[in-house]
Amino acid sequence: MDDFDSQFDSQFAKRSSPRLEEKLLIEELKSWEEAKRPEPAEQARLRVLSVSSGRHQAAEWLGQAWSNIEAVCWHIDSFQANRTTMQFSLDSENQSIAQPAHLKVLCAADAPDGPFDLALLSLVSTGETELARDYLQQLFCKLRIGGRLVASVDNKEDTWLLNQLKSFEKSVKLTNHKRGKVYWIEKTAELKKVKDFSCELAFRDCDELIKLVTRPGVFSHRQLDNGARQLLDAVDVYPQARLLDIGCGSGSVALGLAMRDPSAHIHAVDSNARAVDCLLRGMKLNGLENITAEVNPTGIYGEPDSYDMALANPPYYGDFHIAEKFIAAAQRSLRSGGRVVLVNKQPSWYEENLKKWFEDCEVFPSRRYFIASGIKAGV
Repeated sequence: MDDFDSQFDSQFAKRSSPRLEEKLLIEELKSWEEAKRPEPAEQARLRVLSVSSGRHQAAEWLGQAWSNIEAVCWHIDSFQANRTTMQFSLDSENQSIAQPAHLKVLCAADAPDGPFDLALLSLVSTGETELARDYLQQLFCKLRIGGRLVASVDNKEDTWLLNQLKSFEKSVKLTNHKRGKVYWIEKTAELKKVKDFSCELAFRDCDELIKLVTRPGVFSHRQLDNGARQLLDAVDVYPQARLLDIGCGSGSVALGLAMRDPSAHIHAVDSNARAVDCLLRGMKLNGLENITAEVNPTGIYGEPDSYDMALANPPYYGDFHIAEKFIAAAQRSLRSGGRVVLVNKQPSWYEENLKKWFEDCEVFPSRRYFIASGIKAGV
C-alpha cells in the first residue's frame, strides 16, 4: 500500500457517530426493547437483516442489547462494507477489539437468503429513489411471515416512504420525531408481484450492438454514460492487448473493448458488487469470454506491472480522492510504457496533477468531456 492509500484509509480508522436517521432507528429500538424484552430462548431465534445509510449502528446497538441475536449488515459496496467492519472492530476509545460474532458484515449484489425476523432500514430523503425501493422490496421479501420491517427517514414531512410501505402492508405504525419519522410494518403475506429493478439496454460500438445491464445503486442506471462513450471513442484495441477497466460500473467500457477483439483480455474492477454483477450479466448476454472481473476497493489487483492500458471514468465530484486512487491504481498496474486514459470534466486538475504519476501527459477535449492520458515511465 502506497503513502496515499495509507493516508486515505487511515482517516476512517475511527468510530463515527450515527447519522440522524440511524439515531431515530436506535431510539425506536430502545423503546421496543424496553416495552418487550424477549426471553433468552427467543433472542437466539432473532435473525436481523440491516441496510444502513451509515455504518449500521442500529444493528450494533441491538446486538449489544440482545447478545444472542444474529445480525447481517448488508452493503452493495465493498468500501462501505470495510468501513462498517472497522466500526465494529473499534471501541469507544478507537482501540482495536474483536468484532462481535453476532454481527456479520456482508458485501453482495443482493440481500442474503432468509428468512429473517427483523429488517432494519435507514434512509436519507435525498438518496436514490429506485435504490431505496429495491432495498425495501428485498428486505420485505427476506422476512418470514410475522417478521417486522423498521424503516427510518430524515424527513419529518415524509409521505414517500409511508406510501412505499403501504404497498406492502396496509397497516403501518408511525413514530413522529422532530427531524424525521420511523415506520413499522409486520409481514402478513408474500408479495404477489416482485418488481425487477434492473434494466437491459443496448448501444453500438464499432458497428457492433452491445447489450448492457444496469441496476439501482450503480452509476448511470438505465442509460449509457456519455463519459463511457467518450472513453471508448478515445482508444483502440490491438490483438493480445491486456487492458484494465478501473471502476467499471455496469461494464459498458469493458464490454465494448472485449467485443472489438476476442484475443484481447480485459480485467474489470469495481468496489461495488452490484456493478460487477451487471458486468457479468452483460458478458453472458453478449457471449463474451475475454473479460475477468473482481470486487476490489483497494487499488491493488492481482497482476501489477502487467497491463498495456488502464482506463477509468473517475467521479466528477468531491476533492479528487477517488480520482487519485484510480490514478495510483493504474500506475501500480501498468507495465513500463503502458498508458493510462481517463475521461473527466476538470482538465486543469489533470493537467497539474497527472504528471506526478506519469510521463508524456496530455489532456484534450472530447465533446463535453476531456480525455487525460499519460505513459508509465520505464524502470
